[in-house]
Amino acid sequence: MIHAKRWTLKKHFVGNPTNSDFELKTAELPPLKNREVLLEALFLTGDPYMRVAAKRLKEGDTMMGQQVARSVESKNTALPTGTIVLAPSGWTAHSIADRKNLEKLPTEWPDTVPLSLALGTVSMTGLTAYFGLLDICGVKGGETVMVNAAAGAVGSVLGQITKLKGCKVVGAVGSDKKTAYLKKLGSDKKASRDGYNCYFDNVSGWFSNTVISQMKKFGRIAICGAWCGCTRPLPPGPTPEIVIYQELHMEGFIVTCWPGDAHQKALKDLLKWVSEAPRFIKQVLRDLQRDLDSHTIIVGETSTPNCRY
Repeated sequence: MIHAKRWTLKKHFVGNPTNSDFELKTAELPPLKNREVLLEALFLTGDPYMRVAAKRLKEGDTMMGQQVARSVESKNTALPTGTIVLAPSGWTAHSIADRKNLEKLPTEWPDTVPLSLALGTVSMTGLTAYFGLLDICGVKGGETVMVNAAAGAVGSVLGQITKLKGCKVVGAVGSDKKTAYLKKLGSDKKASRDGYNCYFDNVSGWFSNTVISQMKKFGRIAICGAWCGCTRPLPPGPTPEIVIYQELHMEGFIVTCWPGDAHQKALKDLLKWVSEAPRFIKQVLRDLQRDLDSHTIIVGETSTPNCRY
């Protein structure tokens, strides 16, 4: 019989999440039924979106989230023991699942690429950067792109894709440490006096109002997040005259809008770039049980979305 450790939401967040908002519990798992597998977590994800999404949880529920897991016992021939999958099991060390909602890692996954990247660069955060930049903004070679929260899980990938596409990227961050990190990724150092063709917005607020006023004619804006609104009321948006007379295109999006073939193509591109492009830096892993810093994981004070169990 397996006793599974799981991290639960002890109480809903008031202000920034703290360790006291979570509680580690142990639950006994039942025997497997036909077509089920027992999964052991290898990596768990902690992402800023959880701060908002956790409002939908009841106190005592297991924290949501994806994990890279290994099948350690199986009664499903499609998922034999040893199979590596992505599973929406949340913050738990072991879980039982059938094939539904499980996704096998691509067969071409290289041994040289850490499995943790299946929760970051080659997963939701990488896909968000990919589709926001290439589909929503439709970036073209030689253009100038602005991205805020540029050292974050999405922003750091977006900056690297921008450079791979032959564009200039200006990344905005909030500390010298993050600035140094961007230099490793090849970000351009100075703001553009000529304005921006594309703007990828993770933050909103006054920063966005300023950037939008500097957009070039026919500029494209992908709105991914509104992080500023998590800690303070958002100010009024940009004046309509700027959007109208600059003929700007603004579009909010959710990464799940690209299923099927588009999703698979994007994953293959990201995996190829991670394998071959020298500037795609592999993210650092954290030990979740030893260093469960909820502020770091959920509030976004780190450039890596992945936590190792």
